[in-house]
Amino acid sequence: MLTAHRAERTDVLASALADILAEPLADPFTPEIVAVPAKGVERWLAQTLSARLGTSAGPLSRADTTGVADGIAANIDFASPAELTERILAAVRGHRRRDDPWSAARVQWMMVDVLDACSSDPACAVLARHLGVAGARPDPHRVGRRWSTATDLARLFASYAAARPDMIADWAAGDDTDGHGQALPDDMRWQVVVWRALRDRIGSPSPAELLPALCERIAAAPDALELPPRLSLFGPTRLTTEQIRVLRAVAAHRDVHLFLPHPSDRLWSSPPESAEVVRRRDLPRAGVSNPLLAGLSREIRETRLRLAPHLDRDLHHPDPDGPARAGAPAPGTTVLARLQRAIRDDSAPADIVVGPTDDSVSVHACHGPARQVEVMRDVLARIFCETTDLEPRDVIVMCPDIEAYAPLIRASFGRDGSGHPAHGLRVRLADRSMAATNTVLDAVVAVVAFAGGRATSGEILDLAAREPVRTRFGFDDDDLETIAEWMSEAGVRWGIDDAQRAAFGLRGYEQNTMSAGLDRIALGVVADESSIGWIHRALPLSGIDSADIDLVGRFAEFVDRLDRCLTAMSGGHTVEEWGTALLAVIDDLTDVRRADTWQRAQAVDVVGAALEHGDPATVLRRTDVVALLDDVVAARPTRANFRTGELTVCTMVPMRAVPHRVVVLIGLDDDTYPRATRDDGDDITRRDPCVGERDLRSEDRQLLLDTIMSARDRLVICYSGADPVSGLRRPPSVPVSEIVDAVAAIVGTDDPTSVVHRHPLHAFDPANFAEIDPFSFDVAALAGARALTRTPNHRIAFDRRPLTPVPPDDIDIADLVAFFDHPVRGFCRQRLGFVVPDTDDVPADQLDAALDPLDRWGIGDRLLRRRLSGESIEALRATELRRGTLPPFELGQVALAGVLDDVERLAAAAQPMLDRPVETVDVDVPLADGRRLVGSIGGVHSAPSGATVFRAHYSRLGSKHRLQNWISLLAVAATRGGAAEAVAIGRAGRGSRLARSTLEAPPDPVAPLQALVTLRDTGLTQPLPLPASAAAVYADRRYAGSDHADGIEAARKDFGDKYGDVHDRHLGLVFAGGFDEILAAAEPVGFAMAAATIWRPLLTAERIDTPR
Repeated sequence: MLTAHRAERTDVLASALADILAEPLADPFTPEIVAVPAKGVERWLAQTLSARLGTSAGPLSRADTTGVADGIAANIDFASPAELTERILAAVRGHRRRDDPWSAARVQWMMVDVLDACSSDPACAVLARHLGVAGARPDPHRVGRRWSTATDLARLFASYAAARPDMIADWAAGDDTDGHGQALPDDMRWQVVVWRALRDRIGSPSPAELLPALCERIAAAPDALELPPRLSLFGPTRLTTEQIRVLRAVAAHRDVHLFLPHPSDRLWSSPPESAEVVRRRDLPRAGVSNPLLAGLSREIRETRLRLAPHLDRDLHHPDPDGPARAGAPAPGTTVLARLQRAIRDDSAPADIVVGPTDDSVSVHACHGPARQVEVMRDVLARIFCETTDLEPRDVIVMCPDIEAYAPLIRASFGRDGSGHPAHGLRVRLADRSMAATNTVLDAVVAVVAFAGGRATSGEILDLAAREPVRTRFGFDDDDLETIAEWMSEAGVRWGIDDAQRAAFGLRGYEQNTMSAGLDRIALGVVADESSIGWIHRALPLSGIDSADIDLVGRFAEFVDRLDRCLTAMSGGHTVEEWGTALLAVIDDLTDVRRADTWQRAQAVDVVGAALEHGDPATVLRRTDVVALLDDVVAARPTRANFRTGELTVCTMVPMRAVPHRVVVLIGLDDDTYPRATRDDGDDITRRDPCVGERDLRSEDRQLLLDTIMSARDRLVICYSGADPVSGLRRPPSVPVSEIVDAVAAIVGTDDPTSVVHRHPLHAFDPANFAEIDPFSFDVAALAGARALTRTPNHRIAFDRRPLTPVPPDDIDIADLVAFFDHPVRGFCRQRLGFVVPDTDDVPADQLDAALDPLDRWGIGDRLLRRRLSGESIEALRATELRRGTLPPFELGQVALAGVLDDVERLAAAAQPMLDRPVETVDVDVPLADGRRLVGSIGGVHSAPSGATVFRAHYSRLGSKHRLQNWISLLAVAATRGGAAEAVAIGRAGRGSRLARSTLEAPPDPVAPLQALVTLRDTGLTQPLPLPASAAAVYADRRYAGSDHADGIEAARKDFGDKYGDVHDRHLGLVFAGGFDEILAAAEPVGFAMAAATIWRPLLTAERIDTPR
């Protein structure tokens, strides 16, 4: 007997099921069979039944379960309806499910070989084009589609067998129909060819073509099945043709109970549409009065239409307690209760009794996903404060895309000590993918995907930073930072080696690969480039300490093992070889702590299960394995993650229709819900769908309706009502709009937008903290809101009040030079002991076609210093080509040639000076206050006419170089006495011209030196308003005869230039107001006076010309 049990509430259905299960079977060891649509429903149902069954007081009614804690629900076989049907058909055919040749896993692997065979059939030309094998040469962009295509077709044929078994039977009989007497369109006939090839390969009839005979056998010989005398299906809203036929056959001699959550008994009891209707397009317009019921219930309406002819009994179970929970507001008084009653009664909007508004149904429009989670957190905090008997187990949060929202939820509910009460809630993310919960499996998936990419430096570092990889090789945060620095200095960009690069058309250029960089790092352990030059194609990397030898070894081992794993995954390999390669990733690249050993075991099991049914000789490409693993690790809810006592967050399927006191829906955006899926162009059933066939958008709408009916006290809906970047308003999805309209009608307003709570962009908006009834509970956001309401203070002003004078210690000449390079930075570093950090550089992972100016200067400066030390041009060229700083191939040769030309010109101009003897002068200059200026100055060349301080610079000769030479000259002249000069050469700008600065020592070098020391003392007590470049421009103008105003204007222009001091981070900290604030800082030394003190003596002694 096939009996339908209906109720508007799932807990009422559970009570009816408990009444049936309370009568024990004749054999106590025979398990009850209860098919459920999802694991979350299974967990809830088992817990609910345990409160009714096996109690010390005997079977209890639903009203008697309060305080009962000793019940048990055991020996119940929970399976999905599809699994139950498959089990029954396999048993009738004489197969075990594991050995069934038509099982989904076996068909999927069979399909791979079938596609290879069918792609040469002219009837399957469209398939061959899709797979990239239609032409004489395979299309490299399409050949990787084989596994994903096989998977799609296997699922498609399985759906045909379930939804239209008659179509499969017609195909087996030689008729190319759609199962309802219509011929297949011509562009779909290739599927018949593929299916018949699959059947021939399997070698036995499919369950679909045998379905009529199997159902007859089930009905005629009930003892052929090892099934209990009764079966139950709990909670389905859609049943396939195959399932209905099998259940009808089983019901011939057994009791089959269908427990259907149906939102409205009135809708079910209304006169049905004609049972003869087959095509969905032929259905008459539903005579449904309630707009929500009409818009969201198509799936259950079509299920009712298909089930009606097969039912022997139809039972409706009304709610004996009324619509309200004990202790809740009186039945029918809340907006939620009235909304649910209108759905149950199928009431038109005009028939809805208008009543007061409340928060039992709340809709929140937010700025994007992150803000939705913040709003949800505050809403839940308020609900928990207002409802003292509410526990986390009573709340369910549902989200269509759990992976997108999981990081946001972890951040908003994690224990970060920010002071928000929601951080004390226990939250469980229930149905995430295995890769999100198993770090070893995630690393395996990442390496397989990694194998098809360029292997950039950033990707290698990201892989090394993954938890199981860093555990395997002992990398800590400091190690990873050091490795990143090595890779950057070694010039690693992308590619493991030259062979791996060849796949991207860049064979023959090994520089900037991981292999070349690792050679440099390893050589750096035993030498630096100054001691041995280079070995073969590797230049030692300088700066690697002896303490880093162990880290170099571990990193080299990581790269070597990664290289072996990636090599094993290149090209096509057999299933057996792929199994070995994937297990090698687990063994060679990952390790876990003792508490996480289950992750390795699960990863090995997943790899084995994924390849279990494949022919060991079948060849798969890497893209096939990527698709295979993506399918294996996809999110699949497990029973253990639901109803744990924590606040559960899951997708909308696992806990559909399960009652909770508070139901929260987030992510119901207009572009994501219902799922915006395009019809599969290969799906025959979507060309002209039949009644009861699966439709994802209808399924999503039914899920929403089930969710509305499952809420007991509160229903909270959050969606993106505005763009978080532009602020433009976005409409809600159509189902949410329908809910808003229904709520507006219930509360008696003509403006539906008035029932939507629109939230500001930021959690710290003062609107969230109104004096009366503030919305937010976020203490940190409250501090931000208070800051916003105070007088604006865009940044903290740097305290420039004078410090105590510096101790009268001797001064190092290097400190004096460094101070006047950048007086404000000198104050921060030499007096305060800090520097303003620069932004972190992102690891470069591209090969540049040209040198940028900064890279060009770095190469030129390095080559010039080595050329002046006596190295040959050939040695410099060979060294730089091995450093990894140049563009590839001829581009790098041309760029290096240009730099070397500049270097040669500078070296030629410097040669007359280099021919003189050179020495380092020990500086010792007594100062007026008893201190001494000490240190040493190198590069002092001797001549009969006196000493010359000489410097050559690859960069454009600038104020910094001239000032450095001036201070060095003063120190040498004050120490040695006699005639002295300082010469600096550099480039004059663009082109090949050079510039030379010649400074003559003044008669009394101690006086200007003493002035600089005094100015430094002042600058260490209080920051000098002295941007170095702008000060030099001002002094040049004044020395040339311009007045003060003209000099200031020139300095202002230089300060704000593209490369001016305005971008300096130290000046930005100390003089946040820019150049105007610098000019206003007149005490103790103003801009003009300081510039004059530094530059007037220098300009008097300087001569600038072009060297020959």
